[in-house]
Amino acid sequence: MTAIEHKPCYGTMFPDPLHATNDRINAGKVFSFVVVSPPGLCRAARQVEVNRDEWNDCTRCPEFDHCYKLCMAKLALENAVTQV
Repeated sequence: MTAIEHKPCYGTMFPDPLHATNDRINAGKVFSFVVVSPPGLCRAARQVEVNRDEWNDCTRCPEFDHCYKLCMAKLALENAVTQV
């Protein structure tokens, strides 16, 4: 079986939430987030950003459909792992 060559950005639309760091940008190719550590007992503020230029680049890519599916599957698994 031969390996399929993908672009270096394949599967990286979202940042890795399992290894996120508070108070700094956690970025994927398209989406990023920041979790701001509050003082005291307040709930952490969250900010989500979308890089529309990178999104447009992704949607023009011939690998978009299966890359997006891979990104969503990874995100679902990462979410399940954090619930354990």
